[in-house]
Amino acid sequence: MVDLSVLDLAYIGEGFTPADALANARDLAQHAEAAGYARFWLAEHHNLAGIASAATAVCIGHVAGGTKTIRVGAGGIMLPNHSPMVVAEQFGTLATLFPGRIDLGLGRAPGTDQRTLQALRRGPDSSEHFPQDVLELQALLGPPQENQTIHAIPGENTNVPLWILGSSLFGAQLAAMLGLPYAFASHFAPQALMQAVEIYRERFEPSAQLAAPYVMVGCNVVVADTEDEARRLFTTPQQQFTRMVRGTRGQLPPPVDDIEAFWSPMEKSQASSMLGCSFYGAPDTIRGKLAPLVEATGADELMVVGAIWEHAARVRSYELLAGAMR
Repeated sequence: MVDLSVLDLAYIGEGFTPADALANARDLAQHAEAAGYARFWLAEHHNLAGIASAATAVCIGHVAGGTKTIRVGAGGIMLPNHSPMVVAEQFGTLATLFPGRIDLGLGRAPGTDQRTLQALRRGPDSSEHFPQDVLELQALLGPPQENQTIHAIPGENTNVPLWILGSSLFGAQLAAMLGLPYAFASHFAPQALMQAVEIYRERFEPSAQLAAPYVMVGCNVVVADTEDEARRLFTTPQQQFTRMVRGTRGQLPPPVDDIEAFWSPMEKSQASSMLGCSFYGAPDTIRGKLAPLVEATGADELMVVGAIWEHAARVRSYELLAGAMR
């Protein structure tokens, strides 16, 4: 059976607060741990009304402190927004507090718009240094070298596992070259998935961290007791992606009975393309729907996004999925 993990953005649903979202993230992680999920990742996004995981390292500490065994990490940290030194200190601290449980996924995109990038005090060209920044971060988290003058304390020699995240061929090539595990963001940009995975496996060079290629595939999954209820719950991410097309994101909306009344044909086409790696269904159908994705990609792990407005339904979805995939 393919491993399952959770990607969470600490969604702030309409009618709820950031405090609700952060409490829900921790509660979801506890249920995911009990259900046997491998890891629980949070993602860095800024200036978005519906996402409470902007201070990602802090959120990871919050979740890790409420769980015992599940791996907790970043999916990911947008490295162009930070100096490698600061990230090494943050994740070195997390690894010191929660040894053997912290992952660090790294992305090249800023995770926000240009105006917010300026507010973060980062230049528009900061992403051009991504490969060098990854190597610098890796060195800071590794064993100290002779005559080394800069040390991340905590961080040094924690050897926090690094992942490369991507939605294009660049990340696949970099992950292969550095011998790092690769996570593809097919939950919102599925178009280059197959080509990226193929390039990664073809060009992979073993490293001290990883002897063979390891592929994680992102997907949206909604599971409910009935097919009709799952279809209705799935209208939340459909609305969410339609709002992205419109440029009016907002908070996570509740489901609607008739999604066709919500979007135009053009919006439906664009949102559905972005949601191309998405699945909904009842427990007796969802495994069969996911099987072709696993077979086609050879995924070692599925990183599951469940953008469901009601927290109880969201928890239930992840629990039903774990049961169905056993």
